[in-house]
Amino acid sequence: MARGCVESVSGSLIELADWPPEGLSETEVGLDGERQSLVVLRRGEDVKAWLNVCPHAGRRLDWAPGKFLVDKGRLVCAAHGASFELEQGQCVAGPCVGASLVPVAVVVAAAG
Repeated sequence: MARGCVESVSGSLIELADWPPEGLSETEVGLDGERQSLVVLRRGEDVKAWLNVCPHAGRRLDWAPGKFLVDKGRLVCAAHGASFELEQGQCVAGPCVGASLVPVAVVVAAAG
């Protein structure tokens, strides 16, 4: 899709062009009437999102708002060191092995 597209995260519109073309970011959206923090992974035009909550202890994954630890291509929980692969969000190392991040549906749509 062309620059100027928007991404829809559970009904929230965000300008895709405003996001880095690669890597992890954080945003807050309304989900079920509550503000929720999301981890957003962008790889070019491919966008995935998960709740910004570690399944081990229910804490945020980032060490500061929007600042994530990444080691060998895996997201690492700043609180307890759990390591998540970024295809399905499954924990592959640390205290919650086998658990997964909660995915949030993302749709990339043309602006207009």
